[in-house]
Amino acid sequence: MKEWEIRTEHLSKIYHLGDRQVHALQDVNLTVANGEMISIVGTSGSGKSTLLHLLGALDTPTEGKVWIAGKDLSDQKDRELSVIRRDYIGFVFQKFHLMNELTVKENIVLPMLLAGKTVDEDYIEGLVEILGLKDHQEHLPTELSGGQQQRVAIARALSNHPAIVLCDEPTGNLDHQTSHDVAELLLKVHEEYQKTILIVTHDEEIANVAERKIRIEDGKIMNGMEG
Repeated sequence: MKEWEIRTEHLSKIYHLGDRQVHALQDVNLTVANGEMISIVGTSGSGKSTLLHLLGALDTPTEGKVWIAGKDLSDQKDRELSVIRRDYIGFVFQKFHLMNELTVKENIVLPMLLAGKTVDEDYIEGLVEILGLKDHQEHLPTELSGGQQQRVAIARALSNHPAIVLCDEPTGNLDHQTSHDVAELLLKVHEEYQKTILIVTHDEEIANVAERKIRIEDGKIMNGMEG
């Protein structure tokens, strides 16, 4: 198993809504190689976000297992899962979740400070350069456009040197051109830092920037090898 490989085995998730069961995921088997960039596509309610949340240890499966770097997440205690999320996984969501009272720079370095780490100024400088934020570091999020705020969210997700970046509909709140720009930036980040990146999206054009495209319908993977 490669150093930061992600693997699932017979992964299923069932939600109970009153007397009704909703099978959000059904028997998903997936392997993501270290340094791979993958898109996960499907319509609303197909199970793609549920899969991402399970891979990021934000939720637990009803059945099956998830391994990250050889570690079975089901064997980890809550504290250990928290450390995995904090130190090894970066998250980018549809909503930016920025701290409006903090500057762009302060938002970006926040994960490092919360982890008790010294801010890697050279690395952060490289990030803001790549993401086009060099001239906005002292601005507040409310002074930025939606596309710029998402760039800040991406920089924040990368600031703690995660091995894996999970993006859940990262362009969902953006217009077409800005969505394309953000997707290209994610590709640029992938190429520059060799991160393992998974992008959940309903947008086929955004999905096509990835090396591999996985399609989910009704909680099942329909393929795993699209180019």
